[in-house]
Amino acid sequence: MTALSVSTSSAASLRADALVVGVAKGPKGIVLAPGTEAVNEAFEGKLTEVLSTLGATGAEGETVKVPSPAGLKAALVLAVGLGEAVEDGYELETLRRAAGVAARALAGVKKAALALPAESAEEVEAVALGGLLGAYAFGTYKGNGNGKEPVGELAVLAPRKGSKDSKAAVERAAAIGEEMNRARDLVNTAPNDLNPKSFAAIAQAAGKEHGLKVEVLDEKALTKGGFGGLLGVGGGSVNPPRLVKVAYTHPKAKATLAFVGKGITYDSGGISLKPAGHNETMKCDMAGAAAVFAAVVAAKRLGLAVNVTAWLALAENMPSGSATRPGDVLRMYGGKTVEVLNTDAEGRLVLADAIVRAGEENPDVIVDVATLTGAMVLALGNRTFGVMANNDELRDELHALAGEVGEQSWPMPLPAELRKGMTESTIADLANMGERMGGGLVAGLFLKEFVAEGIDWAHLDIAGPAFHESAPFGYTPKGGTASAVRTLVRFAERTAANGKA
Repeated sequence: MTALSVSTSSAASLRADALVVGVAKGPKGIVLAPGTEAVNEAFEGKLTEVLSTLGATGAEGETVKVPSPAGLKAALVLAVGLGEAVEDGYELETLRRAAGVAARALAGVKKAALALPAESAEEVEAVALGGLLGAYAFGTYKGNGNGKEPVGELAVLAPRKGSKDSKAAVERAAAIGEEMNRARDLVNTAPNDLNPKSFAAIAQAAGKEHGLKVEVLDEKALTKGGFGGLLGVGGGSVNPPRLVKVAYTHPKAKATLAFVGKGITYDSGGISLKPAGHNETMKCDMAGAAAVFAAVVAAKRLGLAVNVTAWLALAENMPSGSATRPGDVLRMYGGKTVEVLNTDAEGRLVLADAIVRAGEENPDVIVDVATLTGAMVLALGNRTFGVMANNDELRDELHALAGEVGEQSWPMPLPAELRKGMTESTIADLANMGERMGGGLVAGLFLKEFVAEGIDWAHLDIAGPAFHESAPFGYTPKGGTASAVRTLVRFAERTAANGKA
């Protein structure tokens, strides 16, 4: 795992294998970003000339490597593009992405120093977090020598003034980044290794490590409790379902949050089998559970003055003689009945059970996170998650918080007229399908049916950004991304600061 540190040494004097500097696109060529002064001096004022000769333009995500001249302790200089030059400081997301690109480009290096423009604690944190996320690599199934190891250490250069704040910023980045990478590992793990039971065991181990209270309901407890959604979805698999509660409490907390995550460790579609070409990445259908789990562990590591509980609704959706059939009726936890019209609309069934259970503890807010619908991907693309809620202020707040931390989201409505299709079942209280158009909104409306009266609730559909199938960009790797973790952590921070949700 890549280590993070902070240094107040000058870029010229810090010993490292590589030194990262920022460059940008100016009206007449590349422009050196703040933090490059000592490096440019070592190049006798000709760093822009050298980089331009090598084809550098300063475009976002571009990297150019140059051997270091005498006067620098690092053996190599890596210039990373920041995009268009600015005069009043670069956006935090620009710094995150630049650090991520640099860290990925320096795989195999033992130590790299990041001399990117970071004057404030927020900028130092952005560089540190972007670097840690960009350095991520999932090598569990790789043989020895198959690929370079991630960079061993990233030292973030920060000004001497405010060094205590910079150190705290790097520590905060480590807590969030390491938990995001934990979520990525879970999403990337093969489904023959990650099933509901093994996921629950991982949560128990993390609880023991970090002092969190973990409770696991196995198939016997779920049957006794009447969790029809989880049992119905998981009934076709040899790996039975689990409902896992991971609780963090703080003695000074004045508010309580519940984060509910969809945890389908593999989704074949069940009897409503997915077509060829749609099964290969379905190990990622537990990304919501991974996100809420990581967020609660991060909240504990940060010591936030808020109570936060994660509910992991874990099941494997498989076809077999014991699987739920289209036309079956499930009695959900809490008593409502649902006619199953499509067994591939299973995420809403396990979430419904967990939402009802979470509501019994009277949290101030419930936020569920799920790779729920392909319809949301069609609406918003592969990098943006949808936000729905039974409270417009909560929806808008989560959308704003996502933007603050660099996650792309979009507020979505819950049109009342779309509810009708779900409530027209002739044999049950609800159907798990409704109108085809607006399917992502229909799924949100279904979940809303299970939220207790008086509890604010929001739904994040992360089906698009949870699993990245294209080439890496910025600090985002191919595979699991840990989508929504930062938004949840920021929401917990904001709640703790305000003393209310």
